[in-house]
Amino acid sequence: MDGSQGEFAFEPPLEPSAVRRFLADNPGFLTGDDGLLSELGLKVAGGNVVEFAPAALARVHAAHQREAEQRQQLEETARANFAAQAQTHGAVVDLLDARNNSDLARRVDELARTRFGLAAGIIALETEGLPPAGWKRLVEGQVDLILDGSQRLARMGFAPTALGLFGADAGDIRSMAMVRMAIWEPARQGLLAFGSTDPEGFTPEMGSELVAFLARVVERTAERWQLL
Repeated sequence: MDGSQGEFAFEPPLEPSAVRRFLADNPGFLTGDDGLLSELGLKVAGGNVVEFAPAALARVHAAHQREAEQRQQLEETARANFAAQAQTHGAVVDLLDARNNSDLARRVDELARTRFGLAAGIIALETEGLPPAGWKRLVEGQVDLILDGSQRLARMGFAPTALGLFGADAGDIRSMAMVRMAIWEPARQGLLAFGSTDPEGFTPEMGSELVAFLARVVERTAERWQLL
């Protein structure tokens, strides 16, 4: 403090070049301070040579390990996404080969089981009459109930209100992926639903893009044949 003016005088910060010159001119300052060496993770080897201590090497190794693990996770995620997309493209070809709406429902369930390792694949439709053979019949407003809202286009995870879709398999279903559909003119509300026996098979955090893509394929394919 300058007593005449009553103000603090701040010194400018040290430049790295100044620190380097000081250490070069005063080598004993660093090598003679064991506490400072320990904080820096360094130690003095023979001949006053400063080398990395095990603690410093451990930090470098830990950082490298974290980077390797993150890279491995990214690679595994990329491989899983690629495999899912390849399976989805194959499923589209299977669906487009359907001969009628009954065959379409059979193919949805078959690709769920064989291509994706799931418990079931379901097509459901809100209708006052009978839906196509193999489709699940829903009453008006049931799609909104199952998806938990009229504005929701998809729902991932476990939904107790959807268990009835899976019939005899309902007791084994632990998670679902469901996407809203609108088929024919005037549009009728429907659902494409997949069920898994794994609680982590579908979770709310998962994206629904691939399931939604399949739902659009089912919509367009089903519109080849009029609902009787």
